[in-house]
Amino acid sequence: MFAPAWGLAALLAGAIKGLWRREAKSLSWRRLWLWGAAGGTAANIVALILLGRDGRMAGYALLVLGVALPQWYALSFRR
Repeated sequence: MFAPAWGLAALLAGAIKGLWRREAKSLSWRRLWLWGAAGGTAANIVALILLGRDGRMAGYALLVLGVALPQWYALSFRR
C-alpha cells in the first residue's frame, strides 16, 4: 500500500542529491527520503479516506504533492 510513496520518495531524494549537489550537501539521502516517505504516506492515507480506494488519478496527484512538498521544505529551509 505504501510502496509507491516510499519508492517515489527514494527516487526524488536520489534526484535531489544528484541534481542539486551543492544545495543538498548538508542533507543526508536518508533524511530526504524520510521527509518524502512521511509526506507520501500521509497523502496516501488522505487519498484513501477522501476517494475511497487506491488507483485514482487524484490520489496519485496527491501522492506526488505529498512526497515533493516535504522534500522541497527540507531542501529550502535546511539548518
